[in-house]
Amino acid sequence: MAKKTFFVTGTDTGVGKTMVSAAILEAAKTAGKRALGMKPLASGCESTPDGLRNEDALILQQSGSEKLAYDLVNPVTLAPAIAPHIAAAQAGRVISADRLVGFCRGMQIRPADLLLIEGAGGWRVPLNDRETYSAVPQQLGVPVILVVALKLGCINHALLSAEAIRNDGLSLAGWVANHSEPEFMSCEQETLDYLIAHIPAPCLGVLPWVEGANPETLSGYLNVDVLFEN
Repeated sequence: MAKKTFFVTGTDTGVGKTMVSAAILEAAKTAGKRALGMKPLASGCESTPDGLRNEDALILQQSGSEKLAYDLVNPVTLAPAIAPHIAAAQAGRVISADRLVGFCRGMQIRPADLLLIEGAGGWRVPLNDRETYSAVPQQLGVPVILVVALKLGCINHALLSAEAIRNDGLSLAGWVANHSEPEFMSCEQETLDYLIAHIPAPCLGVLPWVEGANPETLSGYLNVDVLFEN
């Protein structure tokens, strides 16, 4: 059974959750840990001879210490690259938090030191008319890792996300600052200093923008030791 499970969310879509998650998996493997990742729900999947496949889920599949079947890593696939609840409605499907939690619990029973569950978009992305994705980590009762894209507006997005996570009764295990765009933001160091002082969780690292970077390379910028404490 997975000894540690974390849910990975972001301040928005496109902030680099997958690359951060994969880099954490690589860092954990370097530390001698068995590490697995999954993306229970993915929109923006492409048709292949093997079925619908999502680029992010394939990255997580590759970065795990055990090469799992794709359907375990990404059990719910949706073709349109749009909000999951809209993509599901267009496909005539219904997504529920209970169903996604079931897939996650199935992964949790596998032997591992670390399991990362990557969400979709930000903390309040809808699953249906009644539930948002935040219901999944709430039902699982797992701590959260927040990915913050370093760009204008990130302080507001990060603090609101951290506040929502805490108000939902979950702990914030750590956060990662990510250069999701090649341009450096103005007053970046001052922004980082403010986030470090005001987000009530440790910063696990600051990932640079590297053209064509891979998770193994980026893992060297992370300190994941805190995830295995206690």
